[in-house]
Amino acid sequence: MEQKNKSLESSNQETSTNLVTDDEELDYYEDDEDELPPAMPEQLPSLIRLLVSRTPKIYKPTVAQAVFPSLAAHLYKVKFRYIDNVDHEATLMNVLMAPTGTGKSCINAPINHIMADIRERDRVNMDREREWREQMSTMGTHKYKPARPKNLVIQDIDPNMTMAAFALRSVEAKGHFLYSQMNEIDQWDTIEGTGRGRNKGLKFRIMCLAFDPDNSFGQTRVSPEAVNEHFQIRYNWNACTTIGKGQQYFRKVVNDGPVSRINFCTIPQRVIGASIPQFGTYDETFDEQLRPYIQHLCKVRDQRVECPEATRLLEQLTEECRDIAILSQDRIYENFTFRALVIAYLKASVLYVANGCKWEAEMDEFIRWSLHYDLWCKMRFFYDLAKEQLEEANRIGERGPKNLLQQLPDEFTWGQVESARIDNGMDIAGTREMIKTWMKRGYLLYDRVSVKTLFRKESFVR
Repeated sequence: MEQKNKSLESSNQETSTNLVTDDEELDYYEDDEDELPPAMPEQLPSLIRLLVSRTPKIYKPTVAQAVFPSLAAHLYKVKFRYIDNVDHEATLMNVLMAPTGTGKSCINAPINHIMADIRERDRVNMDREREWREQMSTMGTHKYKPARPKNLVIQDIDPNMTMAAFALRSVEAKGHFLYSQMNEIDQWDTIEGTGRGRNKGLKFRIMCLAFDPDNSFGQTRVSPEAVNEHFQIRYNWNACTTIGKGQQYFRKVVNDGPVSRINFCTIPQRVIGASIPQFGTYDETFDEQLRPYIQHLCKVRDQRVECPEATRLLEQLTEECRDIAILSQDRIYENFTFRALVIAYLKASVLYVANGCKWEAEMDEFIRWSLHYDLWCKMRFFYDLAKEQLEEANRIGERGPKNLLQQLPDEFTWGQVESARIDNGMDIAGTREMIKTWMKRGYLLYDRVSVKTLFRKESFVR
């Protein structure tokens, strides 16, 4: 604790007021230490250190993971070149999956302060839009109606919206990120309407497209008043859910893309009777310390940012993940790593820009931890579901016809034929007729069918 306080005091971005006093954290956790997520590094990048400075220790890792979608929402058409030579914008989506009563609202205050400048501008534009709607509602059907106001950039959107409203907000954002903060993951369902017909699975398509570089999405309608636009989805968001509900929500698509594109975090279950964690105060001092980072994010616009340190780190992390995948021979883990590495790289890039395009030594270990924490959550919450679907896909791929005769040795008995039929999901009642057919077609040497016969394959079927 003393070492942590010294670290905080050494930062020129923070003051010692409002520092959080932590309880004995090991007493909080219900799970054994080896069942907990990877421990967050003690030394943190200055921005993350600030954002978790008012947070109890039990929630610090959660907040450190969850703040990135709102931070990245401040970037405007900023691209970062990944090691595969493809440019990515900082599309970051985060889902907090934790048991009921663990304090999932811990992420709200830091995000609210990060989003304060965007929401202030949105408030002005929402007032303009409201005035226009009021004018429209007071005019008769045949009267000239004023055009919709220009430059209605509204980034912080209500997730309770239709597909048409989402398309309109995306087009009017003119390249800015949209952002939503959802209390529950199923708030996504509104965009699908009834969830039937062409809208079935729409939410998952949007999640996937938002992450993919240079995506294109839109809608075409007959009505002249409808939104007929094609646009690039830029949508960052946070959502919360319980573990069981989250697993059920993504159950059918766990291997289809959405899960691997999302950054996950959690909160360990506290023991019964644990003391209530105490938060610090998010006051004007906090906002003043945060402001330079937000200004740095807003200042860099419409360009590609090169960060050699982030690329170097990514190459190291890629090799680390490859080693684990090769040694474990775990296909599911390897599949999760591909996009988890992209997410880690985008986080590193966001921190780099927020810090005035200056790399901090603490970013290396923090991003390394962030990657392995994300992978821990995905393996913990979705491994069994992913394995079940992968095995089912493999079974479907193996359902072509199989040559039973090739599965038998060169010389075989009646009992071995029956065993082969059982292994392939057949009953033993058809054994005699099958052997007779094999003999008629010249597959076997003997012309007598008996339980005691030792059969031998003809040479051409070996």
